[in-house]
Amino acid sequence: MATSADPGVRSTRLLWVALLVAVVTVIGSLALSLGLGLRACPLCFYQRTFALSVAAVLAMGLLMRLGRTGRLSLLALPLALGGLGVALFHVSLELNGTLECPKGLLSVGTAPQQSALMFAALFTILLADEWGGAGSNVGKGFRLIPALALGALLAVASCVANPPLPRAPDRPYPEPADTCRPPYHG
Repeated sequence: MATSADPGVRSTRLLWVALLVAVVTVIGSLALSLGLGLRACPLCFYQRTFALSVAAVLAMGLLMRLGRTGRLSLLALPLALGGLGVALFHVSLELNGTLECPKGLLSVGTAPQQSALMFAALFTILLADEWGGAGSNVGKGFRLIPALALGALLAVASCVANPPLPRAPDRPYPEPADTCRPPYHG
């Protein structure tokens, strides 16, 4: 009989928490679009796709009882890192004045900032699950290297493939931002 001290039980619990975070991320993204009428920019769509992918991988893995194998977090980790990388790039465009983005849910930060926070939580949970599993730390390190490299590659590819931004307007916008856009510099 498995106990709560069993690494498989601990891993499964962490994976359920990660799935919950991924689902909340997707619901938040959809609430911004469907509930508040905001339009997702390409970077927002990439982040939504990564969140949906993490949720799908974790849901299928947990339904197929792969959580106890100690490998499910390793499958979801590159997707979470890809989403985190795109979200951080998106936030950097806000911080350097290249983009202005709409407020997030409950007007706490912006949508990309909230996304970055959720992906950071997902990445941390999945990394903790992988690192806390059975096996030597050397073996874990060797398993993590390709997962992290793939996640970084996904993030860079998504950011590089992003369509060019429209030019900044020569007059102020008539309405508050309902999508990410170049700011007016008057």
